Amino acid sequence: MGGSVVVGLDGSGHSDPAVRWGAAEAAARGLTLHLLHAGNPQPSTVRVAHDSAARKRYGAELLASAEAAAHAWHPGIIVTTEQVPEEAVEALVDRSGQAAMVVLGSRGHEAIDGFLLGSVSLHVLGRAECPVVTVREGQPAPRPRPEVVVGVQDVGPQGEAVLDVAFTVAAAHRGSVRAVRAWEPGVAVDAVSASGLAPEAGEREVAERKALADALGPWRARFPDVEVTEEVACGKAVPVLLGACSRAGLLVIGRRVGRSPTRLGPVVLAVLHHGRCPVAVVPRT
Repeated sequence: MGGSVVVGLDGSGHSDPAVRWGAAEAAARGLTLHLLHAGNPQPSTVRVAHDSAARKRYGAELLASAEAAAHAWHPGIIVTTEQVPEEAVEALVDRSGQAAMVVLGSRGHEAIDGFLLGSVSLHVLGRAECPVVTVREGQPAPRPRPEVVVGVQDVGPQGEAVLDVAFTVAAAHRGSVRAVRAWEPGVAVDAVSASGLAPEAGEREVAERKALADALGPWRARFPDVEVTEEVACGKAVPVLLGACSRAGLLVIGRRVGRSPTRLGPVVLAVLHHGRCPVAVVPRT
C-alpha cells in the first residue's frame, strides 16, 4: 500500500484527533502526511466566509497550525498541505485515488447522528477508493503496539483488501491482529450438507473456524512477526465486533462497493455509532 496519509481539515476542531492519528500512521509507515482543507463549505463560526481573501487566510492558518502540531508529535515526518476551492467531498474522494488512506475527524457520541446522516464524512466513506479512518473526539491518542481488530466476513478474494489494511497497520506499529468472525445459527449457503440440511451447531462452528484459519493463512506467512488471535463467535456481527474492539487501537471492516454513496450497510453504520476506537472502512468488491 503506497501513497500518502490524507487528513481532511474542516476547521471545526473535530479534525485535531484525526491529524494526530494520521501523523502517527505516516510516521510508522514512512509515508507523507498530506493535510487538505477545502474552502467550501466554511464552518458557520467564520463570519467572513463569503470573503475569498479571508477564506484563503483562514485556511492557510488552519493548515499551518495542523502542520506544526504534526511536527511536534512526530518531528521526522514529511508534511504537505493543500487548500482547494472545491467541495470537501469531491476533493477528498479525488485524492483517495492515490492515497494510502484518508483520515477524518468526527464528533462525539452525543452528536454522531448528524455525522452519519448527511455530512462530508458519510459521503467520503461511501465513495472513497482507499480505506477511510474516522477518529472521534475523546478517543485515546495512538498507543504503541496496538491491537488491530479486523472483521473477517468474506474469506475469499473479496476479503483480501480488509486483511491487507489490518496486517499492514499492525506490522507498521509492531502491534497484533485480532481476526473476528461472527456467525448466526441457521442455514448458510456454503455450509449445507449434501442432504440439504443445515449442519449441527458444533459442525458449523468447526467449519467457521476452518474458514477463518484458511483466510488468515497467507497473511500469517506474509507477516510472520505479527501476532494473530483468531476469534469465532456465535452471534450477530455488530455486538461481536464491538466486544472485540473495546480496547483496540483500530477496528478494520469492509464495505461493498456499488452501493448508494450514502448507504454503508447496517454493520458499518453501527460500529461508527458505537465503536470506542478509530474505525477503518475499506472498500471491497
